[in-house]
Amino acid sequence: MAPKLFEPIRVGNLALSNRIVIAPMCQYSAEDGCMTDWHVIHLGHLALSGAALLTIEATAVLPEGRISWADVGLWSDENEAAMARTLASVRRWSNMPIAIQLAHAGRKASTEVPWRGGAQIRPPDPHGWQTVAPSPLPFAEGQLAPLALDKAGLERVRSAFASAATRAARLGIDAIQIHCAHGYLLHQFLSPLSNRRDDEYGGSLENRMRFPLEVFDAVRAAFPADRPVTFRVSGTDWVDGGWDVEQTLALAQALEARGCSAIHVSSGGLHPAQKIPVGPSYQVPLARAVKSVTRMPVVAVGLITSPEQAEAIVSTGDADMVAIARAILYNPRWPWHAAAELGAQVAVPPQYLRSQPARFPNLFRRSEVKPG
Repeated sequence: MAPKLFEPIRVGNLALSNRIVIAPMCQYSAEDGCMTDWHVIHLGHLALSGAALLTIEATAVLPEGRISWADVGLWSDENEAAMARTLASVRRWSNMPIAIQLAHAGRKASTEVPWRGGAQIRPPDPHGWQTVAPSPLPFAEGQLAPLALDKAGLERVRSAFASAATRAARLGIDAIQIHCAHGYLLHQFLSPLSNRRDDEYGGSLENRMRFPLEVFDAVRAAFPADRPVTFRVSGTDWVDGGWDVEQTLALAQALEARGCSAIHVSSGGLHPAQKIPVGPSYQVPLARAVKSVTRMPVVAVGLITSPEQAEAIVSTGDADMVAIARAILYNPRWPWHAAAELGAQVAVPPQYLRSQPARFPNLFRRSEVKPG
């Protein structure tokens, strides 16, 4: 029997050739929000991997929404032009659908790049700025407190998400993922640990979900109706009294009712006190719980490293797709090896056909790419 991992699936109107998604992974290699040659190399080789969907890293909708000063953005004509150049190079040699993750880091913005420590950078350092959040609560003790967003600030963020979605549409992006996980701005609105507002955006679950759902509605309205908008959520904060699975289920149902095309279930990132039981597939139970209450496709992620593990997740129905991140950075041909191990076939560029191992004579099929 053919492996479930290599069965096609549809996300809204988007047809995917298998169940392997390349998760968004920040590269901290942009200049003023603009993609560079690094992104051509990085996205280009991942687009030849045999996965079904490539997701562009967390892309800030506003300058102050960047995690670090070196993050990609999509708030300006210059950002859009740089991304257009990158995508033109990638698409010349790959027909893999491309999604983009739109994001705002909120109180976790204004940081140094990870290989320089990743610490918060305060203004007036040229690489730092004043952060914003639902409430004036810093992420960690000793950090500069964010400014609480007022009504004008909320509108600025909503409009920025919609504007970035419009730019993504012009760029021919196939799908949008809204980032509401890992302790960034929209997640900060969801969790009672970071949202202490006393207006209609704080307090009850309905109120805390209000702004993330408004952002979804704004993006959905701005992006072509025939292209999917999806959502990434942290299924739990892993902190007592924080965001949890039960609230995630309510959010998933609200998103589905609004026309969300898929949900990607991660976890954590909201509070330094989190206690995460890290291990293989540790977040899969969260995806399974969401799948039990929704009909939209569910993506599982987190320490999914082996083909058998990925096959088990989708074949048992715990999730509809798996997202691969660090494992595909380490092994950019992870889907090839998965196909070989599971007895499936994968599309590869004609330039690479001769690399097919003799012991897997039916592994490769030629992908449809333009001639060089």
